[in-house]
Amino acid sequence: MTNYNHHKIDYVFKVVLIGDSSVGKTQLLARFARNEFSCDSKATIGVEFQTKTLIIDTNTIKAQIWDTAGQERYRAVTSAYYRGALGAMLIYDMAKRQSFEHMARWLQELREHADKNIVVMLIGNKCDLAGLRAVPTEDAEDFAHRENLFFMETSALDSTNVETCFITILTEIYKINARKPLSGADDLNGTGLRGTTIIINNHDSDDAGKGCCSF
Repeated sequence: MTNYNHHKIDYVFKVVLIGDSSVGKTQLLARFARNEFSCDSKATIGVEFQTKTLIIDTNTIKAQIWDTAGQERYRAVTSAYYRGALGAMLIYDMAKRQSFEHMARWLQELREHADKNIVVMLIGNKCDLAGLRAVPTEDAEDFAHRENLFFMETSALDSTNVETCFITILTEIYKINARKPLSGADDLNGTGLRGTTIIINNHDSDDAGKGCCSF
């Protein structure tokens, strides 16, 4: 395994995962960062983050993925962590209608604290629970179109679209920030986990456009 602590980092992209408690934010992150899934996962307390290194168009990207607690009592703490985020994933449980109905509130909070150019993706997690679906795909697509968000349905349990959704948002962030100066990487090169390098060729496509991108 390559030691990325000594690998030249071209960009550091911070992405926050937000949504109600128990929608699967921690499991999505574990599946993407370490290809792990735990049936005994406990609620996140405060904020945690993990990193993964990717190659996009020959540039080395360190993705910092922040897992924010969904419980109300941590909202004041986690709001500070929106600052500096270049991407956000709004995650709901497609088997819990209430978690989807809270997306508008989470999006409002995000827009109050985050940069106006932040890339936002709506994620309907736990699509493996098809028989328990409480949120029709069309409802999520309509919300994504209305709010100008990307959209995917995922399953951390069986890995459906997990890597695809993270690569999509990170590639979109790269497109926006590729011409900007490197920010913060020198302080962060020694931080985080080792990971697998993923090489991505940056090609524009209809599926990668703004709006509802259902995979």
